Parts: sequence; structure tokens; C-alpha cells
Amino acid sequence: MRPALPRWIVALVALAAIGAALWQLRAQADGLRVEAGLAGTVPLTVYRPVGDAPAPAIVIAHGFAGSRQLMQPFATSLARRGYVAVVFDFPGHARNPVALPAGLADRPAMQRSLLDALDAVVEHARSLPGANGRVGVLGHSMAADVVVQYGHAHPDVAATVAVSLFVPEPHAWRPRNLLVIDGALEPAMLREHGLATLAATVGGAVEPGTTYGDFADGSARRIVFARGVEHIGVLYSGDSLREAGAWFDQAFGRATSADAPVDTRGPWLGVLFLGMVALAWPLAGMLPRVAAPAPRAPAGWRWLLPVALLPALATPLLLRAVPVSFLPLLLGDYLILHFGLYGLLTVGMIALLRRRLPDAPALHADFRRLALAALAVAAFSGLCIAWPIDAYVFSMGPAPWRLPLVALLALGLLPWFLADEWLTRRLAPMRGAYAFTKACFLLSLVLAIALDLRRLFFLVILVPAILLLFGIYGLFSEWVRRRTGHPLPAAIAHALVFAWFIGMTFPVVD
Repeated sequence: MRPALPRWIVALVALAAIGAALWQLRAQADGLRVEAGLAGTVPLTVYRPVGDAPAPAIVIAHGFAGSRQLMQPFATSLARRGYVAVVFDFPGHARNPVALPAGLADRPAMQRSLLDALDAVVEHARSLPGANGRVGVLGHSMAADVVVQYGHAHPDVAATVAVSLFVPEPHAWRPRNLLVIDGALEPAMLREHGLATLAATVGGAVEPGTTYGDFADGSARRIVFARGVEHIGVLYSGDSLREAGAWFDQAFGRATSADAPVDTRGPWLGVLFLGMVALAWPLAGMLPRVAAPAPRAPAGWRWLLPVALLPALATPLLLRAVPVSFLPLLLGDYLILHFGLYGLLTVGMIALLRRRLPDAPALHADFRRLALAALAVAAFSGLCIAWPIDAYVFSMGPAPWRLPLVALLALGLLPWFLADEWLTRRLAPMRGAYAFTKACFLLSLVLAIALDLRRLFFLVILVPAILLLFGIYGLFSEWVRRRTGHPLPAAIAHALVFAWFIGMTFPVVD
């Protein structure tokens, strides 16, 4: 066997990768003036070129559970073309302290709130220094519907760009100069809906990549599919950024260039997070030993399968008729119930398993060291993972009014993380067991969505994020267990991290 790579070498390589990625990410805004501000109660950030020549303003709106950080690639790319680009947080989202009214229960009230926020930002953008009073709008996912409606109701909006568009009544909305951008890997239903939306406004079948109508009278229409990207990747795609920039150039009668610079942060975000994950391994070696090494329990797959599968199937069935409206965090209450019940059912199954395995050794721990190790892992996740996400991807910073929700989420999530870590790292530590129980959890969540699609539809966007977090924190938990000798420090830390992620990103409702 080859000797293990020294931890200090891994740490140096990881730090070099992190430093290079941060340098490149900061460089995306080089040559631009970036200023935070407010439009009434709506938090926003303005990106503008250094020159003083008056230019149109482009207001850029994020999707459900998003934030202004998520739309930075469009903001920097458009500002480099000479526009005044404005990104903002919708009510209930990120750092906007105003709750989203009625949540999903009253769609018209929610839409009014979103449109009012967009209108406040548009009016603010018109009056910004360097803006010439002309304006265009761009929105992603949920906001694509909002900007299309807004552009239809405000014919002084020169152009509308809808990214990942899905409007309930495509024939009803005819904003001036509409560009639709979908990711080529997004669901076929979404791409077909984009084609149908454009066909309804053109009056016949449309082909991707073909421009219809005339910019002069506002009838220009076009749909494009950004290559190789899905619902989130479409925001980082060079195809998306170039198409949006060229569309606004044509709508405003400005000179356009195929070589105009676009934001290239996507690959560097990958380098940054790979560096952060790699750094976790040498840092894990500095954690305190929590428990003395002990032989693992003899449970195998025939014991693990029922313990993992039965709670996964029972949880969505038992929660199907349970009302979920006790938290002012959209769908946060359901996630508390799902994680909590799933965890308690798993604890019960583990208790039955231990009765069948009387020779399973106990594991004693130094609880002071256990708490110290859990806090250290949570601190690393917060400082080294949440901080760059907050700076360059989406809002993860501390919003005080969300902290009590994070605490409640942590209490609800803790039973499942404790039970799962104990099961897969202690009682049934076979190769693949950890990945199998995570697949069971995702299956359980998908089943819950399928059983109540109308109420839980927006949980769909959480599934890829949970999958990514499971992969990253799966590595962390194994490194932490090997060093500390105990599965619980990682379980406690990861419950806190997941609670922070959900509590800081999902919309607050009244």
C-alpha cells in the first residue's frame, strides 16, 4: 500500500486552490462600482461601470428561495457591457425583512407582493446616478413569470428576459421584446412551455435561436436553450449571459459584440468548494479524541435494509394528512416534521436491532470533548462553506429574524442525523451503507412531494441541494468519526448546518 499523503501537503494545496479561486471570484467585479442600498424596504445591490456615460438600467430578479447573490453573473456581465445592473431580494427572501404574504395559500397576494417589490426597484433604478431613465427587466424561474407580467403591464420597459420561464397563461402576457432562456438540461416540460409561450405571442410555431418580430415596435421574440446546463447552471452559462446582453443591446439600439466579456465564476466556484472540502481532511486531524476505539457492531445488510427502508416509506404516508402551517417559514414546518418523524422511527428500528444484536458493544464518550468537536465541525462548515456561499452564490448570512427558525429546525433535524450517523458509522458500517440511507431519505422526500404535489412542489428545488450537502458532509462525517472515535460530533454539527441552510434560504411568510 502507498503511504498516506501528509496532511500538511493536502492543506497547502487546498489553501492554494482556495486563494486562487477567491482571487478569480473577486476579479469578476473588477472595473465595476458595486454599492448596496435600499428601495424602500427592499435590499438591493447596484453594479455599474466606472465611466460616467448615462446608460439604461437592468433590474434583475431571483427565483424562489434565491437571493440577489444568485443573480450576480448577470449583474456583472451586463455592467461590463455598460449597463447599470440592479439585483435585489424579494419579500420573504434572504435579507429582506418583510414577510411574503400568504405563502403559497394565496397566489394572487404573493404575486402582488412580488410585483410591488419589483416596481419599487425599477423606479429606484431609473433615478440612480448614471442611469438614463430607460429600463429592462430580467428574472429567473419564479421571477421570470413576475418580470413577464410586469413588462406586459408597463410598456415603457424596453425589453424582458425570462430565464426558465413558466407562466400559467402564456397567451395573456405580451411584454415588449421578450427573450426566453432555458437550460438545455432542464425538464422537457419547461422547455416545451417556453416554446408554447413564445408561439402564443408570435402566432405560430417558433424555432430556438431564431428572432421573430421587430425591436422597434416591441414585437421581437426569441427563445434559446443554453447548452449543457439545468435550472441553476443556466444562471452561470456563457450562452445565457451572452444572449441576454446581446438582447438588451438590440432593444436599446446599442452596439453589440460577440466578444463582450461575461462572468466566468462557475468553474472557480467549483475550485473553491473542492479546496474547502480538501481542507477539511487535515483539519479533522486536529479534533480531540472523544472515545476510545471500540469494535464495531456485527449488523449486516439484512439488518440495515428494514431499518433504513421502513421509516423512509412510513414517514410521507403518516405525514400526508398532517397540517403544516405552524412556522413562518415556507415548508420549513414540513421539513421539521419529516426529519423529526423519520429520525424517531429510525431510532425505534435501531432499538429493535440492538435487541437482536446483544453483543453490540457500548461506546462511552467524553461529553465535553464531544461538544467541543461538534462545535469545531459546525464552525468550519459555517466559516469555510457558508461564508463563500453567502458572498458568491446565495444568501447564507445571519438575518436576526431568522435565527429562532434555525433553532427550531435544528431541534427537528437532530433526531434523524443522530440516528443515521449511529446506524451507518456504528451499528452497520458496511461499505455503501451511508450512501444507501441518504438515497432512502431522498426517496422518502420525493414520495412525500408526489403524494402532495400542490402543497410540497417547491421542495423539488431542495432535493439537488440536499444531495450535494449529503455528499460533502458524508466525507466530513467519516473523517470526523475516524479522528474522534465517535459518530455523534458530526451528527450534531450537520444538523446545525442543515438547519442554517434551510432557515436562511427558504422564504419567510406571514
